[in-house]
Formats: sequence, structure tokens, C-alpha cells
Amino acid sequence: MTAPCIQSIEARAVNVPLEFPVRTSVGIVDTAPLVLIDLKTNAGIVGRSYVFTYTPLALRATLEMVRSLGSLLTGLPLAPADLDALFSSRLRLIGKTGLNQIACAGLDMAVWDAHAQFLGRPLVEVLGGTRKPIPTYDSHSMDGIELGCQRAERSAKAGFKAIKTKLGHATLEEDIKMIRALRNTVGPNIQILVDYNQGLTVPEAIRRIHVLEAEDLGWIEEPVIQENLRGYAEIRRRTRTPIQMGENWWGPGDMQNALEAGACDLAMPDAMKIGGVTGWMKAAALAQVYGIPMSSHVFEEFSAHLMLVTPTAHIFERMDLAGPILARSVQYENGHAVLDDTPGVGISWNESAVQRYAA
Repeated sequence: MTAPCIQSIEARAVNVPLEFPVRTSVGIVDTAPLVLIDLKTNAGIVGRSYVFTYTPLALRATLEMVRSLGSLLTGLPLAPADLDALFSSRLRLIGKTGLNQIACAGLDMAVWDAHAQFLGRPLVEVLGGTRKPIPTYDSHSMDGIELGCQRAERSAKAGFKAIKTKLGHATLEEDIKMIRALRNTVGPNIQILVDYNQGLTVPEAIRRIHVLEAEDLGWIEEPVIQENLRGYAEIRRRTRTPIQMGENWWGPGDMQNALEAGACDLAMPDAMKIGGVTGWMKAAALAQVYGIPMSSHVFEEFSAHLMLVTPTAHIFERMDLAGPILARSVQYENGHAVLDDTPGVGISWNESAVQRYAA
């Protein structure tokens, strides 16, 4: 069966409102600036994906990078491994990181979606896995006690067995007050995870974690700036709560450096920053070698498939960035993500919403 060829790449920019702004210790993300990718083939198949630029300031540059790199693919067959090698070769001197990596990953995901559609199977099955419910945590932000408890109660009623909140208030006492309010809301049987979004120094992280250890937290995520691998190793050496990191690793190389440094107990690659489907599969192999439980970070539509072929799969993150511009979103039942038998990953655009939020 001869693979179809890539006919064209279309990319559009949107800035999508979020139901709940993502408030962190280092700033607020109040919209989701996205680049939407349509990879068209000569067989009539369209592979779709999107990338998230975090700030509208990076939206135009990312859009142009997707278009520029996408132009390299015209006329080439749908062969994800070959295209990954092409990008690595063409970007070797400037570096496959930052906006370059974001664009490559978006194109990689669209290629895999088209490839799975061509084979007539969901992506998880093309990658060698099977569809089954995926344990999921509901991801929240630094919402304050009133809204935070409302969201936590809603999550518990929906069947989620874990929630995540963002910490990093001005004082440790405020962090503790937030955790205890959530615990009073959800009870003892729902795990609470916390994320500092790189907002602490190493000494302050150690001080706070020592106190928070009494609160029975599932993990402490990114307590300090993610490049400080020696700092992470020191925090792990002097504390007991599992340390989570990975959403800011640029490719499997960054992940390997962190694991070799003993920087974390748990890994959370981001499907975009790690390098799309191809990069994720390399990351999953690294996690297996090091025996590190691996979770997902946003990009629900692809991450759900990828978690099901990850040997050390831990827990899936529910955080819907693209819902308002999708014809349908990932479905959840009793705190688990569930996939149907749609070929590929099932992304299709709500075109009226795309036009409404065009940037």
C-alpha cells in the first residue's frame, strides 16, 4: 500500500478564550494562542494538529515558521520518521528548539494524524496500543480558595480521583491554607497534586516542601527554574514528596539530561515541546529505561493516544486548550479519558469559532 504524498500545508492563527484563566506564581495565561495546522494529501486525507504559543506575542512568528517548514514537505510521502530526520538535518546549525521545535512538532503531529487516517485506524492502534480508559487528573490553577474549592468539588463529582492546583503564594502559610481548603472539599480519597511553575528558589523550595510533606501531596511540580538540574537533584535529596518536571523539556535530549542528573522522580513531557508524536515515543523509551512514571501535559487530543502506548504511563492531564474551536473534544467518563474508533486523533475544526477567534 503506497503512502499518499503531502500536497499542501495550511496554517491559521487563533486566540481562544479559556473558561478559567491559568493563574500561576509567575504570571497569567488568560487566552490560548494557537496555530491550527491542516496537512492535505493527494489522497484527500487531511491531517490536523495545533500548537500552543503561550503568549500572543509569539503567535505570528510561530505561524510563519509552520508555513516555512511546511513548505519543505510538499510532494513528500507520509512517512513520519523520514520527515523527522529531514527537520533535524535542515535545522542542525540553527538548532531544533524553541519556535523551530514547536513548528516541527505541530507538523509531525499532523503527519501522524494523516498517516493513521490513511490506515483507517485510531492513532493509538497505529502505534501498537489499544483503546481503554485512561486515569486522569483535573488540572486547575491558582484560583483562590472560593473558586478553587468550587472547581475541586465539580471535579470530584465528575469522578476524578486527582486534581492539581498551582501554588507559589507570597507566603507558605497561604499555600498551606489553599491545600487544606481543597482537602476539606474533596476528602481523603482524592489525590492533590501541586505545581509551583518554577516560582521558587532552591532554599525556599526545600523549606516549603518540608512543611508541605505533612499534607500528603501526590507530587510537587517544577518548584524551581527548570534548567537548574543540580538544584532539582538537591531538592530531591533533601525532601520526600515526589518531584515532577518535564513540560519544558525541549526534545528527548533535555529529558535525558534531567534523568541523568537525577532531577526528578516523575516525568511530564509536553507533546509539542518534546517533538510531537515522534519525540514522545523517544521520551517514552527513555522513561522506560530509567523506570520513571510518565504523565502528559495538555494537547489532550494527541496525548490520550500517546499515554496508551507509554510503558510507564502514570496519569493523564485534563486541560482543554482548544475546545472552543474544535467540533468535538476528548470525552471523559468517571474520571477517565476515553477514545472512540475514529481514525487518526479525530480533530476537526468548528469553522465558525475559528473565524470568530482569528488572530
